[in-house]
Amino acid sequence: MAVPGDPPDGTPEGIGGGDEEFRSDEYRSVVFDEDFVRAARLQEFSAQERMGEHARAVRSRSIWSGSGPSGPRTGTPGRGARQGMVLVLLIAVAFAAAVYMGLSNPAPPPTIGRTEQLASTIVPLAPTTAVPGGRPADLYENSPAADYRVGAAGISLPGARRTHHFTEGQVVTALSIAKDYLVQSSLDPDVLAGAATRPVRVLLDPDQLDQFDRSMASPSGDGRHAATGWLVRFDPGRAVVADTRVRVSGTLAIDEVSADVLEVITDHTFVYAVRPATGSPAAAEGASLFTVRRELKLRFDREDLVARRAELVTAYVMAGPQDCSDEPAGGFRPVLAGAGPTTVGPAASDPYASGTPRRAAGLCGVLAPPTPAGTAPADPAPVSPAP
Repeated sequence: MAVPGDPPDGTPEGIGGGDEEFRSDEYRSVVFDEDFVRAARLQEFSAQERMGEHARAVRSRSIWSGSGPSGPRTGTPGRGARQGMVLVLLIAVAFAAAVYMGLSNPAPPPTIGRTEQLASTIVPLAPTTAVPGGRPADLYENSPAADYRVGAAGISLPGARRTHHFTEGQVVTALSIAKDYLVQSSLDPDVLAGAATRPVRVLLDPDQLDQFDRSMASPSGDGRHAATGWLVRFDPGRAVVADTRVRVSGTLAIDEVSADVLEVITDHTFVYAVRPATGSPAAAEGASLFTVRRELKLRFDREDLVARRAELVTAYVMAGPQDCSDEPAGGFRPVLAGAGPTTVGPAASDPYASGTPRRAAGLCGVLAPPTPAGTAPADPAPVSPAP
């Protein structure tokens, strides 16, 4: 007798009983009637439904746990995660160090006006005897300037050697700029006549140009704005240069004052043959000598050396013969040939004497009588204030 679940024709041949018959008996109690089968529906879930309601299509990787081809490795950082952690820590340490250094070592405030203003002292020297006159060549021949060189040849450069922070070439550049400044400010005919200032102006640091321009436009004896502190020029209403072959003698010295600054000290005596501004230029006996002793301090930083310019820091100038009542800030006003002494003082100053000039306590000194060439000059006496 066939039972439900058996094949219609019975058990096929070749298939024995045993375990198979036992298994058939195991499921005999499970019977699905036709109505149950018809009511059943087959439903295929989508991939998202099979993954669950909150599952994401892409698995995120935590920086604290790595994942590989075989799945997440909980608790073990991956290589990329470890590099990211190290980078974050380095940035945090660097930021903390920067904050600490900024708080413990605050930056100093920026320096304003790094270039100093010129401080100048102009000392007119009054004659003690009548001013001799004559032809320029004769006057030079009988003066201490007889052996002086003419013009720029009298401004010789010393031997240049490198310093601790500057090369030999930079030292030579500083010395040559200083010489250019002396030539333009002491020997240029247009500058001496008061007709030009540009040859001097172009050699100055830009930070000093305002002071220079004010000194030219409104000269003053306040120690900051004397035109004769920057250059040599004569009052065109009083005197003009009678011979362009100016006699010059002096020295230059250089020193490194810091790792970024060179300093050049110039000490030169310039002797000019001048004549009255009025009258014939051909007047043979109308000339006289006028002597200017200039001691300048010029500084050069590295920018100045490249741009070929200078910072004029100090100027100490003695010039005569001049009347102490004449203001020398705007231009020198020589006492000309034949004029007598205007000031008598207890001591005299010799602008031809070598060595560092004595500083004057007042604004006027006494000009020592000139010593002819070949005669030993008297010991330089201090410049005395005018009585």
